[in-house]
Amino acid sequence: MKRIAILIIAAIVGNAVFGQTKDSTKRDSFLLMEPVEVKATRAGENSPFTKTNLTKKQIEKVNLGQDLPFILNQTPSVVVNSDAGNGVGYTGIRIRGSDASRINVTLNGVPFNDAESQGTFFVDLPDISSSVGSIQVQRGVGTSSNGAGAFGASINISTNEVNLKPYAEFNNSYGSFNTWKNTVKIGSGLVSDLFTTDFRLSKISSDGYIDRASSNLRSYYFSIAYLGKKSSLRFNMSSGKEKTYQAWYGV
Repeated sequence: MKRIAILIIAAIVGNAVFGQTKDSTKRDSFLLMEPVEVKATRAGENSPFTKTNLTKKQIEKVNLGQDLPFILNQTPSVVVNSDAGNGVGYTGIRIRGSDASRINVTLNGVPFNDAESQGTFFVDLPDISSSVGSIQVQRGVGTSSNGAGAFGASINISTNEVNLKPYAEFNNSYGSFNTWKNTVKIGSGLVSDLFTTDFRLSKISSDGYIDRASSNLRSYYFSIAYLGKKSSLRFNMSSGKEKTYQAWYGV
């Protein structure tokens, strides 16, 4: 009887010790788990999405005053159109056959689509391409979480570029149909390794390709940022004023 009692007690103690060890292992492994946090709307290099990245130099080569859809005209699966026929004024874009109401556009992570029609009107921000540092076009659903507008594609625009040195630019271009583009850009560079300021003033005018398709576009962009070692704070302000004279013809 004594031997049976001793064996039963030993078995109970062994199970208790094993249970405590197993529970402690679970508890430790649970504490080692790290949360997942989404910090950006752009896809990384190894992300399983079809995408195209445009750098600042690539944008500058094709930036002649036309709306942003014409900047993206040479990217895959993109079809653009212009009411005036020359890319200045009201323009449209389709990606993979989806119109602008199914294309999600973000400006520094902020949705740019119209709240009512879900369309995008880049004519309200003339010459925004002159202030853009990079653009990523994701074809298909992509990584966007801003609603059904991401069905066709996502266009992520970033203007938060840091210029380390002071600069001043004055750009003029002239093209067909009396098209003019005048842009003034100035920047303070990185001051005291903490602050940076950028300012742009633009004017675009054109007679248009078709009759009664003239446009007169004006805009400005201002940005100031504080850059700390572990954090940054930026204030962006942009505005545009457009006046177009376009007629609709019907049968």
